[in-house]
Amino acid sequence: MSRTKPTILLIGADKGGVGKTTIARTVLDYLKGNGVAARAFDSEYPRGTLKRFHPNVTEIVDLTSTPDQIKIIDTLDTAEEKLTVVDIRAGLLRRTLQAFKDNGFFKAVAEGDYGFHLFHILGPSVSSLEEIVEVLPYCKDGAYYVVKNFVNEASFFEWDRAVYDNYFKKAKGALEISIPKLNEMACEQVELAGVPFSTFIKNKDARGHNANYSLVLRGYVRTWCNLVGDEYDRISLIDRLAGRAVRD
Repeated sequence: MSRTKPTILLIGADKGGVGKTTIARTVLDYLKGNGVAARAFDSEYPRGTLKRFHPNVTEIVDLTSTPDQIKIIDTLDTAEEKLTVVDIRAGLLRRTLQAFKDNGFFKAVAEGDYGFHLFHILGPSVSSLEEIVEVLPYCKDGAYYVVKNFVNEASFFEWDRAVYDNYFKKAKGALEISIPKLNEMACEQVELAGVPFSTFIKNKDARGHNANYSLVLRGYVRTWCNLVGDEYDRISLIDRLAGRAVRD
């Protein structure tokens, strides 16, 4: 992946229970599957969740801590991987965005030094939609993605289409991503295995040894991952992250 500048992809929401770490896991799998090197930071401090599934590329950080903000931003130019994925814990999205504004990161983005992308994971309630207005001002020089995550059977039943369109039209240039539902038993088995989705599909454990996962459940995960990958392909995610021109 040819890159002209280091880029941060934030994945988060202020509302909890919307599956942001699941989305982060799909992104890391997708990038690796397409030969794109990325490093990741897990802000579920101090326990970490993303790191459990992607330990080799993930570091746990406390985003409320200035030293840990330095650990992410001050290493953008020196890190071997020029793409940085940050999984924001629930309730910390706006606080993180404000911190990145205060510490000068967004100024550097506006000046063209760095790329910035935000995967905003929405829940099925109208209150989740209200977050759009609150986070948009931070994305004026970056790329903003509205992500509807159906993996946990979210129905978005509270969304009147006119209400949603009213919020979405305020996000000029925003891209909409829909993550389909994953078979519940398959989802549970990947959680128990504690490995990336791609590793589960290959029937390997965390050490790379042969495992004994169900053929049926691996099939469900494979089909789901292909659908997620198709969705990322649809929006030309890799080209966008690389800063290459994309025809909308």
